[in-house]
Amino acid sequence: MDTCLRKAELVDAQSIHEMQVKAFKSLLDEYKDYETNPGNEPLEKVISRINEEKSDYYIINMDKANVGAIRVVKIENRIYRVSPIFVLPEYQGRGIAQKVFELIETLYSDAIEWRLDTILQEKGNCYLYEKLGYRKTGETKVVNDKLTIVFYSKQCLALEYK
Repeated sequence: MDTCLRKAELVDAQSIHEMQVKAFKSLLDEYKDYETNPGNEPLEKVISRINEEKSDYYIINMDKANVGAIRVVKIENRIYRVSPIFVLPEYQGRGIAQKVFELIETLYSDAIEWRLDTILQEKGNCYLYEKLGYRKTGETKVVNDKLTIVFYSKQCLALEYK
């Protein structure tokens, strides 16, 4: 199983959007978070993210198939945020997300901190991020009576920065 990242270009927007809708559909159906769920975002949102100066979008490729995407946003000097990351349902549970985080942390080896958020009620997501070294910040945001967003950060010992 060979997992790699390819920097997304504008021509990838439609493909990313289709994967995003598919990847987040079950969560959207369960939590009804129409305002916050990436699966409910229009194509234009993906296009604007690809075009953002402080944002890098990558397509996750496994054995020559596009299986998801990850976006890295530069918050400030050496502090990055992952939003969103997703893997198509039929490829979940294969360690792809964990491998993607390893690849991203290598690409952005200057990072001193990583940030992300997820659904508190999705224990598998929380477990994965905690296994990867992310810690809850203590900040949460109640979206509705079914869903709370929990925020995570990971402190890094970046390679010597020049």
